[in-house]
Amino acid sequence: MKNNLITNISLCGLLFASFLANAQKTTLEVNTVKTIAKIQPTMYGVFFEDINFAADGGLYAEMVKNRSFEFENPLMGWNQPNSDRHSFNKQSGIATTVKVLENKTNPNFLRVIIKDDKGYELINEGFRGMGIKKDAKYNISLKASNHDGAIKKINIQFIDKDKKVLGETSIVPTSNDWQNYTAQFTATQTEAKAKLKITFVGAGTIDLDMISLFPQDTWNNRKNGLRKDIVQLLYDMKPGFLRFPGGCIVEGRTLAQRYQWKKTVGDVDKRETLINRWNTEFDHKPAPDYFQTFGLGFFEYFQLAEDIGASPLPILSCGMACQFNTGELVPMDELNPYVQDALDLIEFANGSADTPWGRIRSEMGHPKPFNLKLIGVGNEQWGPEYIERYKVFEKAIKAKYPAMTIVSGAGPFPDGDYFEYGTKELKKLNAEIVDEHYYKNPKWFRDNVTRYDNYDRKGPKVFAGEYAAQSVAIASPDNKNNWECAFSEAAFMTGLERNAEVVHLTSYAPLMAHAEAWQWTPDMIWFNNLEAYGSANYQVQKIFATNKGTDLLAITKDGKTVIGQNDLFASAVKDVNSKEIIVKLVNAAAKAQEVTIDLKGNKLQSRGIVTTLTSANLDDVNSFEFPNKISPTESEIKLKGDNVSVSLPAYSVTVLKLKLN
Repeated sequence: MKNNLITNISLCGLLFASFLANAQKTTLEVNTVKTIAKIQPTMYGVFFEDINFAADGGLYAEMVKNRSFEFENPLMGWNQPNSDRHSFNKQSGIATTVKVLENKTNPNFLRVIIKDDKGYELINEGFRGMGIKKDAKYNISLKASNHDGAIKKINIQFIDKDKKVLGETSIVPTSNDWQNYTAQFTATQTEAKAKLKITFVGAGTIDLDMISLFPQDTWNNRKNGLRKDIVQLLYDMKPGFLRFPGGCIVEGRTLAQRYQWKKTVGDVDKRETLINRWNTEFDHKPAPDYFQTFGLGFFEYFQLAEDIGASPLPILSCGMACQFNTGELVPMDELNPYVQDALDLIEFANGSADTPWGRIRSEMGHPKPFNLKLIGVGNEQWGPEYIERYKVFEKAIKAKYPAMTIVSGAGPFPDGDYFEYGTKELKKLNAEIVDEHYYKNPKWFRDNVTRYDNYDRKGPKVFAGEYAAQSVAIASPDNKNNWECAFSEAAFMTGLERNAEVVHLTSYAPLMAHAEAWQWTPDMIWFNNLEAYGSANYQVQKIFATNKGTDLLAITKDGKTVIGQNDLFASAVKDVNSKEIIVKLVNAAAKAQEVTIDLKGNKLQSRGIVTTLTSANLDDVNSFEFPNKISPTESEIKLKGDNVSVSLPAYSVTVLKLKLN
């Protein structure tokens, strides 16, 4: 036994010696005193777009699909299996929709005629089912007009695929006129694919509308609010900004289908339903049931930004529909309403309660301004048509709100004619921040770490507004959130950080996706009806965002900037608030690297923290089964004088946090 122990110890020693012998050894220098540039509070943020069922069916916790019967097929999401429509004896009853033409925002309601209250059922399927949790409480609300008091009671139940009841309650409709009713009930077991079943006691006619169901436990316990687990993932990132509502969704396939913020504020039941522009965009994943109810509207976006400590960054239509679709243009002499929308939005966000739009914000429950500082004009439009429209917006916004910072766009690609034209023209106009997008393969991200090294420091600042490494190809349904994509993005992010003088905002895209209702991959956060997890890319974004620092420092090897030599990427910052030096290191090589960092200037405490993200296989991913497969590990590290040595595993992202004395 003793001999075996000695043999094992010797073997471990040999393996460690072999590791050290094979590891690439590098010495880096960090000047802890000299600040190269300030890191903006907005350096790392999140970009929300209602794609992949990210709003209805996702972040917005509503569980009923088509609650107000306003989809193109007014009964989509609803089923009446025992109705006259399916029954030979025509005894149970039937539901049909009625349109009230003078109601412009919510014209449809459901008229239910009950003949036999023992047989008629009305069932809502939810968003690929309804996720319910044992002992959790759920709030049901609906509007009803009970003709002549014919219906004595409305029974409401959760059921599973075998029609087993998993929780129930009831509502007694007391009025012949439209009236709101509410009730609460508790789930008796956990089920990812529950449905909502409605039955009736009595016979006659009853009209129903706005049948809505929310968990009691929402983010910040807001009634009819947001999914707590998803918002928690965002909150944990400490994002510097929240960009909303998109993305191509801002533009619409046509101008009529563009996102209009004014239709998304005020009473929820008066917000006009709109088809989602991603519903049939991709043949590989059509979603004809994808609509926007705007229960998650601009007020809720501003509120979310405030909740997670992020600066709001709304993006508005510039009068151009998506150029990948119709490319429809509003004539220049008809552009004023679009410009006015931008001015009114600033008033909605920042105006006092004495202003028309500030009053609406205040009446919605937020008397204080939202402190909007950034506004985006257009998403990723290109060409002369965009530039001439941008000029009009810029002139009007600056005339009324000179302190407002305007974000413009350089088109959908990181290079080529559209990009070159856009950046050249926007520079001539002294644009403040230009949004750049890039969806490329992982190698592109590693090869382009120096992208901003030679950008004009006096020119427009950069918003890296949409980026994600594509494991297969842009918009391929086979893309994965694998580890190679994630650490390649981390390598690129060291280049973003090293150029913080130019790069002021960055965000991965898209932000989230429903596991059964996505259109685009990869995505940073994945969720189903019960759970949510952060991908490997999320873990990279989070580790950078929570360690962004306040001051950029130089990190060099033999006097030269570290930009990927020997597959080693690095950046260094100081955080004057936490009094820390933070060094980010990415080893993109297939073998370990030994790095010694010589810290010149400030005296440091003798111990620090090293946080590591790594995985042995390039194709490794996080999943619902293993949500933390790729997640950070922490350990203590000791300094020797002004030096600290760290072993970087193959394919790894490492963050060193060293306290200043």
